[in-house]
Amino acid sequence: MADDMAKTADDDGTDSDSRRLLRRLRDTLAGPGEGQERLDRITHLIADSMGCEVCSIYLFRDEDTLELCATEGLKAESVHMTRLRLGEGLVGRVARSGTAINTANAPAEKGFRYMPETGEEIYSAFLGVPVQRLGEMLGVLVVQSKAARQYSDDEVYALEVVAMVLAEMAELGAFAGEGEALAAPHQHSVLFRGGTGQEGTAEGRVWLHEPRVVVTNPVADDPQAECERLREGVAKLRLSVDTLLTQADSADGEQHQVLEAYRMFANSRGWLNRMEEDILRGLSAEAAVEKEQSATRARLAQVPDPYLRERLHDLDDLSNRLLRILTGQGAETGAAMPDDPVLVARNIGPGELLEYGRKLKGVVLEEGAVGSHAAIVARALAIPLVIHAERITTEALNGDHILVDGDQGLVHLRPDETVAAAFRDKIAMQAKAMERYAGLRMLPAVAKCGTTVGLHMNAGLMADLPSLEGSGAEGVGLFRTELQFLIRNKVPKRGELAALYSRVLDAAKGRRVAFRTLDIGSDKVLPFMKRLDEPNPAMGWRAIRVGLEKPGVLRMQLQALLRAADGRPLTVMFPFIAQFEEFLEAREHLLEEIDREGQLGHTLPEKIEIGAMLETPSLAYAPKAFFELADFISIGGNDLKQFFFAADRENERVRRRYDTLDVSFLSFLQHIVQRCEDSNTALSFCGEDAGRPVEALCFAAIGLRSLSMRPASIGPVKSLIRRVDLKEARAVIEEAAASGAQSVRPAVLDWLSRQGDGS
Repeated sequence: MADDMAKTADDDGTDSDSRRLLRRLRDTLAGPGEGQERLDRITHLIADSMGCEVCSIYLFRDEDTLELCATEGLKAESVHMTRLRLGEGLVGRVARSGTAINTANAPAEKGFRYMPETGEEIYSAFLGVPVQRLGEMLGVLVVQSKAARQYSDDEVYALEVVAMVLAEMAELGAFAGEGEALAAPHQHSVLFRGGTGQEGTAEGRVWLHEPRVVVTNPVADDPQAECERLREGVAKLRLSVDTLLTQADSADGEQHQVLEAYRMFANSRGWLNRMEEDILRGLSAEAAVEKEQSATRARLAQVPDPYLRERLHDLDDLSNRLLRILTGQGAETGAAMPDDPVLVARNIGPGELLEYGRKLKGVVLEEGAVGSHAAIVARALAIPLVIHAERITTEALNGDHILVDGDQGLVHLRPDETVAAAFRDKIAMQAKAMERYAGLRMLPAVAKCGTTVGLHMNAGLMADLPSLEGSGAEGVGLFRTELQFLIRNKVPKRGELAALYSRVLDAAKGRRVAFRTLDIGSDKVLPFMKRLDEPNPAMGWRAIRVGLEKPGVLRMQLQALLRAADGRPLTVMFPFIAQFEEFLEAREHLLEEIDREGQLGHTLPEKIEIGAMLETPSLAYAPKAFFELADFISIGGNDLKQFFFAADRENERVRRRYDTLDVSFLSFLQHIVQRCEDSNTALSFCGEDAGRPVEALCFAAIGLRSLSMRPASIGPVKSLIRRVDLKEARAVIEEAAASGAQSVRPAVLDWLSRQGDGS
């Protein structure tokens, strides 16, 4: 079949012209000369080969501006002078949409912009195609003719193939020269604005989780040989996917679904046919794969349906696998990890991140979420994490200098020395502050008014526990037990969990550890759990709802906790309790396991505390009996705030809209404080806000006497609390609320600044 296709291609003048043009293009690119000279030669040969009066190349000088960088047919003086905004004119429309525009009458087209300095008014026909690589828009390639005619499908295809080769060569620096538009790739400074996944700052060198495949031979002379290479590569790909499916555990439903999707795409005849057609037009096997991959990424940007986006991601990942087979460029490139690595990835699983461990200085992800598995592990490892840094995997190279500002959600790639110096000053100031906080480690958080606030740390890994001693935390206010499940492909055994929990208690050296039972579901789907298609997972089947409906794992975990205690005090809290009955049922499970362990002759805890996490507004209005029965209550601030304000904390557009120090939210917290005081129930606040000094001060001022946060936050929070009078702070809060202010933050900051204690 391929022989027939190749013969057809040879007999078809357009196809052979396409291959001939690509060969001429390759020879031009291989010849001597600087970037501008090469671009000028390219526009000449394309116009000559396609029989057009005009060929022009527009490249981006910044993310919003295209610049005419070379032309055959337009006025020479317009080169580097003519510029268009993204979306402006037909060229700008091609760049924005990522799709070709082919019109016989360009001036009549919607959005046409006449540029008199170019002399293009005499040309009617217009064909513009994007110059893009794996979804990264680099510019636009245009041909124009005086005659009013539509360019044929073969001509459009040929120009797209040429644009693909131009993109590959631009990636290799073939057009580097003077000016912003001809700046060498991967050399200029780039600022990425993302979101905060984990606070903190870091300076280091890029370490790509999946090193980018570099295609150095986009044009090939022997289509039959390239088609054969492609088929052999696809055969190896299919075999590897089949092997993965065979090895996958039958219980791992979600992994099977992904691999089945891989197998479907790997066996897609349409996918293979499109790549073979690209090869017959003159591309190498690798370039053909990348051309289809670029088309996939362009479709990804247009697809709103999350399921279809996932399937396109599968095809994108499969293309990467095939490229690695064809080029021999595996994940192991032979490059040595730098001493100060900052991991850069599109996304990463918790197990993979844990394998890197604390050797990482920081993590930057193109995707990710505030509550994602990677974010949870990054917090546990105290690694600065920036999420939603779009396109960084396309821009970054291994070894690039990188600055990560997790506090602001910013990433500076290849920063200039001025930016780097300012960033180092910030790190030095933070280090100096940490030295000051270290002196407070053994001192209690006692305010000037004599009020003591208990400061505890959040944890989820054994690696966290050394921070208990160094941070000055009084105990572990939240131990996230789900991390041990997230990093496994099978349910851990009871004995494994008991041994782990026992080591946690050993490391705590008698300090209180509050173990939260499995908080899974929503954004935390276990590898061996079947993912449910829920319209709103955060408010769906999760946490204690899963535990009560599928009690086997919950009971096993409770048994492991009881055995780990081995006579020591044990503290257990149940997550996401929304009503009294749920707490009663969960508590009953624990009491039954205590009775069962006693009958088996196992040593029972000398003392046991059973509490609940208050993460839904409904629980604040539970019957008085709930508050009397619970040994303690921990406010889960992250979830409670998103439900209180109806603002999804994974949605960057709304989650920052609402202030924690909003008068209505603080009033609600005061209601909870009062209910716990009335029933003499211990109360704490656990969440990101507890680790922010100004927020922590306000929580303490309204009556919260126990806060749990990441270890690094304990010093700053303790320092501020020890410098203020909480009674005065409460008066400031009450006065601001009485004045009708939306938030007490401005009033509190003003009060602190007058004391010389700004945040």
